[in-house]
Amino acid sequence: MGQRKVVVSGGGTGIGRAVAEVFAADGDHVVLIGRREEPLEKAAGELDAAHGAGTASWVAADLSDPGQARRAVEFCTAGGAQVDVIVANAGGNVAPAHDGTLEGVADSFRRNFEANVLTAVLLTEGLLPHLTRPGGRIIQMSSIAALRGPGSYGGSKATVNAYTVDLAQKLGPQGITVNAVAPGFVADTEFFGDRATPEFVAARTKQSLTGQAGRPSDIAAAVHYVASPEAAYMTAQIVHVNGGASLGR
Repeated sequence: MGQRKVVVSGGGTGIGRAVAEVFAADGDHVVLIGRREEPLEKAAGELDAAHGAGTASWVAADLSDPGQARRAVEFCTAGGAQVDVIVANAGGNVAPAHDGTLEGVADSFRRNFEANVLTAVLLTEGLLPHLTRPGGRIIQMSSIAALRGPGSYGGSKATVNAYTVDLAQKLGPQGITVNAVAPGFVADTEFFGDRATPEFVAARTKQSLTGQAGRPSDIAAAVHYVASPEAAYMTAQIVHVNGGASLGR
């Protein structure tokens, strides 16, 4: 398999950074997209240093904004370049609490919809005309929260699941697979911020049947397989990587 072009949103830190690493180690060219320039530049520099100059490129964009998403797509496809793999990883629980008013509830759902649904949909739809046919791979980043909440974040990830299945049905005849990877609790990321106290981490880890937290590399390995030629018969799937926590404990 020759070098592929892999676009990873949210690629500067955490799971996205680990995803970029596993593709770069395979000899692929990785395009990192995120809102913050500094982590993107740092990650791209590290990937180039580890795997050779020109391994990674980056563009800063808020993918919930159509204009910025369009600019990111233009960067990824400059000169008529094709894209082989899309990993729509940007997002997070940007509204973990609200004040209980209807205005607060609306703001919570709206913000998480923009952060998790629009960032995935606008990037994916923008890159679709440039995706390799046959053989293209689209991986959406879902979450165990789509099954277990919390509300506005879980609802946004459930929408990502629905979008994944709908897109898989449309693109299957073109030889493109569309799947989602749904992590459980993953340590060593910025996702939980100040909420990640020792007690919080211990409680989340205890939900796993294996008694351990996930690592960004665990999720990256699942994404890498789903994007591989060997996964050509796998589409419209929600791949859960959560240590069995989805069973409930």
